[in-house]
Amino acid sequence: MSMSNSLFEGGDDLVTDINMTPLIDVMLVLLIIFIITLPVMTHAVKVDLPRGDAPGSVQEDHPVDISITADGGILWNKQAVDDGQLQQKVAESAAQVPAPTLRVFADGQARYERVAHLLAAAQSGGLSKIDFVTQATTAP
Repeated sequence: MSMSNSLFEGGDDLVTDINMTPLIDVMLVLLIIFIITLPVMTHAVKVDLPRGDAPGSVQEDHPVDISITADGGILWNKQAVDDGQLQQKVAESAAQVPAPTLRVFADGQARYERVAHLLAAAQSGGLSKIDFVTQATTAP
């Protein structure tokens, strides 16, 4: 008994079978791609921030330097202040015309909540010009 194909014998029957081989090939290639890339996408990388090489800004007349230390302390122009004194100094600075720019020097190990607290205090006190200062990256 031989195999017959109606297309070669001149029959008018339609071929209703779907060729699954290309579909299976594409699905296997996609599966392999997902198996390879998924562990790379979920891998966490420890990053030591902040660093940057943005060009320096134009110097203003009297900017205010605020530093946040690794232990969460706040320094206003290199003098330690507590949260109450910070609110008072922000209010005094906001009353100046023009309002000074705050230059924030945050330690890379400082907690984010302390930086957010400082930004909230500056915003509620009326200061809106804030610069974040980072270390310049060195050329290799």
